[in-house]
Amino acid sequence: MEEVYEFLRKCGVFFIATEEENQPRVRPFGAVNIFDGKLYIQTGKVKNVSKQMHINPKVEISAAIDGKWIRLQAEVVEDSRRDAKVSMLENHPELKMMYSADDDNTEVLYLKNAKAIFCSFTEPPRVVEF
Repeated sequence: MEEVYEFLRKCGVFFIATEEENQPRVRPFGAVNIFDGKLYIQTGKVKNVSKQMHINPKVEISAAIDGKWIRLQAEVVEDSRRDAKVSMLENHPELKMMYSADDDNTEVLYLKNAKAIFCSFTEPPRVVEF
């Protein structure tokens, strides 16, 4: 899990795919955090992506840097604990301009049943599950 976290942090931007009425939806994300032994992402509850993940919690994440890429399949689970939100915001202080651990919009979700595939053109694919 830590290797996946470090890869996503190094990329800076990663893309999350969700589904809405049988149509794929992809958008950039940048907030990722490890808290309480789990890998988290963050969004706002008012966003369509949040609504999509609550209807269908299966997501895919993709990111690439330096000739390597990752494809990550997982299910997201909302964590409404204040401590989880605070940890995310402390790890990503740039989010504090838009979000607060005490507002009704900030949402953090952890990944479960995750399967990450690390790929490149020069090495065989490698799978990490957590």
